[in-house]
Amino acid sequence: MKVGILAGGLGSRLSEETVSKPKPMVEVGSKPIIWHIMMHYAHFGHKDFVIALGYKGEYIKKYMTDYCSLSSDLTVDLRRSTVERHTESSLDWRIDLIDTGLNTQTGGRIKRLAPYLAKDGTFLLTWGDGVSTIDLDELVRFHKRHGKLATVSAVRPPARFGRLDIQGDQVVSFEEKPQLGEGWINGAFFVLEPGIFDYIDNDNTHFEREPLERIASDGQLMAYRHEGFWQCMDTVRDRVRLEELWDSGQAPWKIWD
Repeated sequence: MKVGILAGGLGSRLSEETVSKPKPMVEVGSKPIIWHIMMHYAHFGHKDFVIALGYKGEYIKKYMTDYCSLSSDLTVDLRRSTVERHTESSLDWRIDLIDTGLNTQTGGRIKRLAPYLAKDGTFLLTWGDGVSTIDLDELVRFHKRHGKLATVSAVRPPARFGRLDIQGDQVVSFEEKPQLGEGWINGAFFVLEPGIFDYIDNDNTHFEREPLERIASDGQLMAYRHEGFWQCMDTVRDRVRLEELWDSGQAPWKIWD
C-alpha cells in the first residue's frame, strides 16, 4: 500500500531548527524524523513512499539520493570520476519525491500527489513530523471493515503540565503530564480512498478544514482510536522530549529491529 508523506511546510514553530532545513529533516538520534516515520511504515510492510516536497525540498532530495552511498563502503576513483558501492542498502524502499510548491497548503499538496497515490486504490497518508506506536495492520483492518472513504487516527495529545487532584487545600494525587485524560485530536496516520481527492479544490485548500469537514458531514470519516504513544514535533520542547526518549533507549515508537 502506498504511503503519502507531507514534508513541504515551513515549520515556523520550530524556526530554531527549520531556518536551515525542512522540519521533516530535523534529527532525533542522528536521524531525520521522516526516517523514523518511514521505518515505522516499513516495519508493517509499506515501503512505497510518495513525499510531497515544498520548503527546502532539495534538502530532502539530497538526503534520499545520498542515503545509499553514505550507508555503504565505497571506492572513489577520482581519475575516472567513478564511485563503486560495495554493499547494498538494507532498505528495500521506493521513494517518489514530488515538488508540490512552496506555498501550497496541505490539501493542495495531497491533490498534487493524486497521480501517484490514486491509481492503486486505498493508500496511507501522514505528516512528516510525528511518531507513534499505531499498529498499522489494525488501522488498515479497521478502515476496510467500515467501508468509508477516510479513516483518521484519533490520539490523546501529551499534556504540557502536571495534573493536580485537590480536595480542599490538600493535593491527593499528582500526575506528571498525563495524556489519557486529554480529549481526542487528529493524529494524522490516515487511511484513505481515492474518492477523497474530489473534496479538495486547489492549492489553497487546507485538508484539515473544508475537505475533512465535508467528508465528515457526508458520513464518510471514521476515527481509529489510538490510546498509546503519539508525539508530533511542533516545537523545540517536542524535539528535546523525543531526543531524550531516544537517548534513553526506551523510545516507544522504535518498534523495528
